[in-house]
Amino acid sequence: MGMSRGLLFIVCICLLSACNQNQEEKNSQLALMKTTNPGPVVTDNQGHGLGEAIKREVSSYPELYDVAVVKGKKNILVVYKVKHLQRFRMKKIEKNVTNSLEKQYPNENFTVSSDYKIFLEAVRLEEKIKTGEFPQKQAEKRLKEIVNMTNDTK
Repeated sequence: MGMSRGLLFIVCICLLSACNQNQEEKNSQLALMKTTNPGPVVTDNQGHGLGEAIKREVSSYPELYDVAVVKGKKNILVVYKVKHLQRFRMKKIEKNVTNSLEKQYPNENFTVSSDYKIFLEAVRLEEKIKTGEFPQKQAEKRLKEIVNMTNDTK
């Protein structure tokens, strides 16, 4: 009995330590399977209030969930997941979201996407900014790369 409990304890410790090593990678991978609700990210240390307002606006659409907003110097990336039963209306939803944002914030340059790959990249960018892995300049560069990726997926 004592030997099997000891072995079970060692196995549990090994599993837990393996989980911690890949936690950041797993968080971004889980973003595709569950709701992560990332906070708005700002690459230029300004416009946090604008990012919050945009996130609230887009989150108010009943067809959408899990909205990510990344505000850069020139671009604002808005990525969201579409509820399963609404997926056949994705293009129309994207058009409605884009038109609404452009009408409310005419001076901003929006990139709107429901692509899971883009969502994942936005979550990864948020993680790297929060952990300090990406300084402001590198975060802005990565945002531009992600915006360019949205053009490739259309």
